[in-house]
Amino acid sequence: MSTEIVIDPKRATDYETVFILRPDIDAETSEKVISRAVSAIEATHGRLTKVESWGKRKLAYPVGKQRKGVYVYVRFLGYRGTVSELERNLRMLDTVLRYMTVQLAKDIDTSTVTVDPEEVKVRRIEVTPDEDDREDSFEAQLGLSDDLPPRRAPEFTPERAEPTEPTEPTETKAPAGDA
Repeated sequence: MSTEIVIDPKRATDYETVFILRPDIDAETSEKVISRAVSAIEATHGRLTKVESWGKRKLAYPVGKQRKGVYVYVRFLGYRGTVSELERNLRMLDTVLRYMTVQLAKDIDTSTVTVDPEEVKVRRIEVTPDEDDREDSFEAQLGLSDDLPPRRAPEFTPERAEPTEPTEPTETKAPAGDA
């Protein structure tokens, strides 16, 4: 006795996945990783609704000795098995540091969802060195950077100190009426 799962192609679940790529990834490799994620969604009859690159950002804590990562956001309509196939593909890639999928809504009518073709284009991730340096210099200006060695206070040497003259204590007189 076998039970067959029947999938209604007109009803889907809305998901979003954010995955973090290594910060030293080049544009061609990032495009391949995103294309692989998109093909995993489409292989399970999922429907892509949005792909965004959020760029290089500082991580909340080091992951695999990396302090920064390139964030990618993917939103899609999927069926049973779509998320597991996507996460299986992301898990196999060494360039992916972390990933997380969240279910946004259940039982979505796919005929009512419109997709802008510009939002689902897979684009190369171009991280300029200026963007990376600007973030570090801003943190360094605020003194919040963990990458820089701690500042030391200037050392005190007696030769640099200017001699001060001792001050004489001043006497205060009590009012004349309280004797």
